[in-house]
Amino acid sequence: MKIAITGATGFIGTKLVEKLAKDNQIIILTRHVDKAKSLFSPAIYSNLEFINYTPKQEGNWQNKIDGCDAVINLAGAPIAERWSDSYKQEILDSRQLGTRIIVDAIAKSNQKPQVLINASAIGFYGTSETETYTEISPAGEDFLAQVCQAWEGEADKVTEIGIRLVILRFGIVLGNGGALAKMIPPFKIFAGGPIGGGKQWFSWIHRDDVVEMIIQSLKDNNIHGTFNATAPYPVTMNKLCKTLGSILKRPSWLPVPSFALELLLGDGAKVVLEGQKVLPQKTTELMNYNFLYPNLESALKQIITTEF
Repeated sequence: MKIAITGATGFIGTKLVEKLAKDNQIIILTRHVDKAKSLFSPAIYSNLEFINYTPKQEGNWQNKIDGCDAVINLAGAPIAERWSDSYKQEILDSRQLGTRIIVDAIAKSNQKPQVLINASAIGFYGTSETETYTEISPAGEDFLAQVCQAWEGEADKVTEIGIRLVILRFGIVLGNGGALAKMIPPFKIFAGGPIGGGKQWFSWIHRDDVVEMIIQSLKDNNIHGTFNATAPYPVTMNKLCKTLGSILKRPSWLPVPSFALELLLGDGAKVVLEGQKVLPQKTTELMNYNFLYPNLESALKQIITTEF
């Protein structure tokens, strides 16, 4: 297949490109071509084409969508940052406007791709310590829920021109990087523990499962609609930290107080401090996806023993 990917240099994108580049022609749409080439050496990855693009602006890069079999849109400004008013606008624009321009490029293509796989997030549902969310649950009302609704709304317009659409609402992705990379160092110096109250839900997924879910969505023309990219067994923050401590053979005794995280991230701390319990009901029943790592312990053991 010929596949255009945004967000290819990110935490999920790098692993996805490594897997897809073996058998497919990949067009990497990136703001930082030099960085992308350093991650994916042309000497090793001969099937890659690097195209400089501006996510929120139209340009000649849009012509590269013409003739692709698929587009995978993973781009978006990082959430785990301090949310000033200007940065909140960047979080929204990088997703809403960025997706709008991707869809516009698809619409203008002479030879249109067959599928758009678009990222979203479980922030769509809002936060709760008591509710359980599936793909049919209504949207929340907080800032991230509004962002996800706008994001998905732009992607959904591609269906009006007959393109198959798969939206994956990512949970917290575990691997060598992301949230886990920030949690492990304190444990190694015997200073690890739950963040905040500890009772908040942590809906996670192994990075390998995210990649395999995307690939299955590429290959199976019967897959369309919105799916939760979360493991079937979410845990509380307390359970996460106890499991992580057990695997690292370290105690989980020193909680990180909420105010400390809020001082660092401001409103961005809500993602970790509040959480939500999200189940992949459609993912298991309609996509028929079989998780490589359905349980937290097996996921953490694999990551820590092979990736760190």
